[in-house]
Amino acid sequence: MFHLFSKKNGNLKDDSLSGLTVALALVPEAIAFSFIAGVDPLVGLWAAVFMGFITSALGGRPGMISGATGAIAVVAGSAVKFGNDLGDDLGIQYLFAVIIVAGVIQILFGILKLARFIRLVPHPVMIGFVNGLAIVIAEGQFGFFKASGEWLSGQPLYLMVGLVILTMLIIQFFPKLTKAVPSTLVAIIVVGLISAFGMDARTIADVLKDGGGTGSLSGDFPPFAFPSDVNWGAHWQFILKTGFVVAMVGIIESLMTLQLIDEITETRGQGNRESIAQGTANILSGLFHGMGGCAMIGQSLINIKSGGRGRTSGVVAAVALALFIMVGGPLIVQIPIAALVGVMFMVVIGTFEWSTFKSFGKIAHTEMIVIIAVTLVTAIMHDLALAVFVGVVLSALIFAWESSKHITVTMHKDTPEERIYGVEGMLYFGSVREFSDRFQAKSDVPNIVIDFEDARVCDLSGLEAINALGERYRNAGKTLKLRHLSKDCRRMLDRAGKLVEIEVLPDDPTYSVARLRSEDSKIISA
Repeated sequence: MFHLFSKKNGNLKDDSLSGLTVALALVPEAIAFSFIAGVDPLVGLWAAVFMGFITSALGGRPGMISGATGAIAVVAGSAVKFGNDLGDDLGIQYLFAVIIVAGVIQILFGILKLARFIRLVPHPVMIGFVNGLAIVIAEGQFGFFKASGEWLSGQPLYLMVGLVILTMLIIQFFPKLTKAVPSTLVAIIVVGLISAFGMDARTIADVLKDGGGTGSLSGDFPPFAFPSDVNWGAHWQFILKTGFVVAMVGIIESLMTLQLIDEITETRGQGNRESIAQGTANILSGLFHGMGGCAMIGQSLINIKSGGRGRTSGVVAAVALALFIMVGGPLIVQIPIAALVGVMFMVVIGTFEWSTFKSFGKIAHTEMIVIIAVTLVTAIMHDLALAVFVGVVLSALIFAWESSKHITVTMHKDTPEERIYGVEGMLYFGSVREFSDRFQAKSDVPNIVIDFEDARVCDLSGLEAINALGERYRNAGKTLKLRHLSKDCRRMLDRAGKLVEIEVLPDDPTYSVARLRSEDSKIISA
C-alpha cells in the first residue's frame, strides 16, 4: 500500500536535500534522548553532530544516519547518575569517560573483524527486530501529545492530530506531483508555514520548555575537554563495564540498521569499517561534550526515503544540525512538533513488516514464535541489543531441538552374524542421545557396521558418542566397525584409543570437525 522506499541511486541534490530533512528530524529526537540521559539538550545535539559527520564520512554504510539514540541514552544515564552520586557536576564527566571507553572497544571490535557475527542473526529475528522497533518509534511519538506532563485535549489536541495527518498525507502523495524535492522536507515546510501564519501549534520550543529549558536553542562549538575529574583508578571497573555495554548496544543497533539498509538499497555495507567509525565518533563525542550514540534506524529510513544514498546526505545533516545550534536556533525551535511526529509515523508505517500478518499459518510455527518474541522484547523492554540476543538464542535452541529429532538410523543388512546400519543427519551435542538410544549392544549380533555416508559428525559430543558406543560393544564382546568417516574424525578417534575399527574407503567424505588441540582428544576417552 505504501511505497515508501525506492531503490534508486542518489546524487548530490538528493543527498543534500535529504540531509537537510534529516537534520530537522534529528533536533527533537536528540533533545528527547538528552532528557532520558539526564543531561542538557546541547549534549545530545552535539553528539548527533559528531556521530553523524564522522560515521557518514568514514563509516561502512553510506546513507545511514548516526546520532544520539534512546538505547545509548538509557545506559549513559546510569553513568550520569553514578557520577552525580559522587559529587556535583561529576555525572557529565563520568558520562564522557564511559563514552570514550565505549569508542575504544568499538574500534577494537572492528579491527578484530567481529562484525561478521551479525550474519548469524536469522531472518525471523530481523523481522521481529524491525517490527518491535516500529512499535518503539510509534510509542516515542505519543509523548509529544503531552504539555507539561498532561495529555492534550480540546482544540490543541485537534490541531496536533490534524497537522500530523496533513504531514502524512503530503509525504504520501506529494511524490505523485514531483520527486525533485523530498516530500518529507515539503511537509515540514508547509506545516511550519501554516502554523506560523494562522495556527498556534506546539513547537520544538514548547518541548524544550516542558523539559525545564528556556525554549531557546543556541550554543557555541564545544571545547575539547578530557574528563580529568574522573577517578579512573577507583572506578575503572564501573567505567569499563558500562562502556562495554554501551559499545555492544551501539554495535548491535548499528549493524542491524546497516543490514536493514542493505536490504532496502540492494547494496552491501562494511560492518567492520562501520564499527571503527562508530568508535572514532564516540571517542570524539566524549572529548567534545557529546553523549555518544550509534546508528538511528528512524532517521536512516527518513534519509533513504528522501533519496539520500551517499555519504553527502549524512555529512550535510551533521553540518546543518551544527548550524542550527550555532546560528539557526531561533528559527528551528518554531517548527511545529506535529510535522516531525507525522514524519516519524510515516517511518513507522514503512518500517513495520506488514507481511508478518500474512505469514501466520504459512511459515513454521517456531519461526513465528521467534518473530513474536523479538517483537515483544523490543517493544516492552526498549532494549534492541537484548531483543536480538534473545532472538538468536531462541533460534539456536529451536534449531538444536529440531535437528536432534532428525538423526535417523536404518538397517541395511541383517544376518545372524552381521548387521549394517546407515545413519542420516547431523551428529552433535543435540542429537547424540537420539543416536545412542538406537543401538542395543547386549542384544545385537556379533559384528556391527555403522555407515556414516549420509551423516556428519559435527563436534566433540558426536565423537564422544561414537567412542562410547564402541566401548559398549567391546564390553559386550562384539565388534564395531565404522564406514565413511572423514579423515578428521578418524584421526581424532585414533588419538582417543582403538575402541572401534574404522574402514578407509575411496569415497570417504572430507569435512572437518570442530578443531581440537591434541590433548583435547583425550577427553573423548575419559
